[in-house]
Amino acid sequence: MHEIGFAWLEITGKCQLLCEHCYPASGPDGTHGTMRSEDWRRVVDQLAERGVGMVQFIGGEPTLHPDLPTLAGHALDQGLRVEIFSNLVHVPTAVWEVLERPGVSLATSYYSDDPAEHAAITRRPSHARTRTNIAEAVRRKIPIRAGVVDVREGQRSAAAQQELITLGVPEIGTDRLRQVGRGVRDQQPDASQLCGRCASGVIAISPDGEVWPCVFSRWLPIGNVLETALAEILDSPEAERVRSELRLEFTERQTTLPEAGKKPCDPQCGPSCGPACNPSCWPTGTGPCSPKGGCQPNYD
Repeated sequence: MHEIGFAWLEITGKCQLLCEHCYPASGPDGTHGTMRSEDWRRVVDQLAERGVGMVQFIGGEPTLHPDLPTLAGHALDQGLRVEIFSNLVHVPTAVWEVLERPGVSLATSYYSDDPAEHAAITRRPSHARTRTNIAEAVRRKIPIRAGVVDVREGQRSAAAQQELITLGVPEIGTDRLRQVGRGVRDQQPDASQLCGRCASGVIAISPDGEVWPCVFSRWLPIGNVLETALAEILDSPEAERVRSELRLEFTERQTTLPEAGKKPCDPQCGPSCGPACNPSCWPTGTGPCSPKGGCQPNYD
């Protein structure tokens, strides 16, 4: 039986923003997909039965899904810890109430201390609202982490990190551009865009029920929960084939690059990524690259 400890639940492709590097290419024209709330609850039940410890509700922008509070509450009732990954442009009252429940944490992305640069990356004037809601989460003592993604040459990423520190955010990760979705520049999505840890211990599920090794590996579907039980998908020959191919790719990458063994999360990680196994893909202590993880999973 293939063991997993963490699952991304991509409950919507809808988002207020149009971030220039968004890996699912979500935006205002996105939809909640074909997964209904009862489908998501069934998936949560199956994840709990599988021994998964934590789920992350992600998008798109998960707060735009009307059933997010109910789904998060169901996950908590099943004994799972919950993280909500939001752009924090707008937080409905019902979501604040969920975020204040024990076992729930919050994650967001941040790009610059300069509102104009931040807006240029998100393609909407979002900086002030995101900053205000980060401060509100800190005020409410909600566990929160933030990721700063290097998207542009000369981006004020270091200043963004400093602003987050000033706001009181206790955990700040960094990431490079992942060339998937709108992030594609001069490469095509392939294993070189992955952190090297998605072949073990994690799983992602899309708004249409597709199952991937992680949210970035969207070209590698291993099944669909609308057609097959999650346990059957995880233990299927196709899933093992994909995991084996990824493990081989990551092993070869680590053994052929000069930095092999120094940055186990991402052998292609450059000096800007930092020494402590940054960037971080999942909450501290839950991923196989603890304490900092492997890749920043949401750019919206």
